[in-house]
Amino acid sequence: MNAAARYEAPRPAPRPSILIVDDVADTRELYALYFRTRGFTVLHAMDGRHGIDVAMVRQPDLIVMDLSMPEMDGIAATQALKRDARMRHTPIILLTGYPLRAVQAGAIEAGADAFLTKPCLPEDLEQHVHRLLSRPSKRS
Repeated sequence: MNAAARYEAPRPAPRPSILIVDDVADTRELYALYFRTRGFTVLHAMDGRHGIDVAMVRQPDLIVMDLSMPEMDGIAATQALKRDARMRHTPIILLTGYPLRAVQAGAIEAGADAFLTKPCLPEDLEQHVHRLLSRPSKRS
């Protein structure tokens, strides 16, 4: 066997996956386009209930969740995800247009790992994504 036959090319590292949950299609697409160009696999959902379904099946590395959505809001969806053993350690960033301290406290109490207000530039969101993804994993 020659040297070239024994050489196995290194496999590329898996791309981190982000689930974007927002009822506004333009917001989902803006963040999805940005994160795809930055090397992420992007999933999306149109409300909290759909977000939970996608998260349970696809197991994203991180979730970006809007706070105010029909069907199920971001607080309720975050609480449901954090109660599930499979998703408990998945970081969740809650985004909202309501910059009230009480809303932020409720988001953190629900289990959100970060709370950002809209409008939120993709670059700013990406900084939080990298910070949360670089934390030591608690998944078993």
